[in-house]
Amino acid sequence: MPDRVAIVTGAARGIGAATAQRLAQDGLRVAVLDLEESAAESTADAIGGLAIGADVSDAAAVDAAVARVTKELGAPTVLVNNAGITRDNLLFKMSEVDWDAVMGVHLKGAFLMTRAVQKHMVDAGWGRIVNLSSTSALGNRGQANYSTAKAGVQGFTKTLALELGRFGITANCVAPGFIVSDMTKATAERIGVEWDQYVRDRAAAIPVQRAGQVEDIANAVSFFVDERAGFVSGQVIYVAGGPKV
Repeated sequence: MPDRVAIVTGAARGIGAATAQRLAQDGLRVAVLDLEESAAESTADAIGGLAIGADVSDAAAVDAAVARVTKELGAPTVLVNNAGITRDNLLFKMSEVDWDAVMGVHLKGAFLMTRAVQKHMVDAGWGRIVNLSSTSALGNRGQANYSTAKAGVQGFTKTLALELGRFGITANCVAPGFIVSDMTKATAERIGVEWDQYVRDRAAAIPVQRAGQVEDIANAVSFFVDERAGFVSGQVIYVAGGPKV
């Protein structure tokens, strides 16, 4: 692969950190973006990347972050929109603040980051956009905000593929199933189930009989970013251990 620069959002830990590490192994220079720069430093240091602090739901912060990446690493032509939060609750208990916060990070964040980076991809005549959705996009109790945001990410991805394909840019979506992460630990805490039991219960319902790991998602992202995946665009791949999600 030619010398490419990637930005991975929400990359201080979990899926984002694993993805940043995998892309660095694939030979890309990686900017590790998270809300706080200090949180991103350990991931960045481990891969020789650049730690960036930015709120992806803030347009000025996004533009400044992309400008810094361009100055310090080079023009980014790979973008992984991974940043996400959960504010789970049943519909009648869900506040507007919790709805807006989830929409702001997942949907507005993906929009702002993509808008800021696509100009570099167009100039290069090549680009890879990978957005993180979820099996929750199909509906999930207690996650009206998160499910809606993740379904929106899929529509956003397909529209990007249509608009940007003629510039040599692909846009695809990875939708994880149950992954062992801080986010799923928070879900177990919310519903009052002991973590180890929660993992066992979830794994038992998965055809491959195991919980997903962050590396499983990083590997799928790596496929979409690869030079050889240039004829794959507008797709959603469910990385969930089976067809039943």
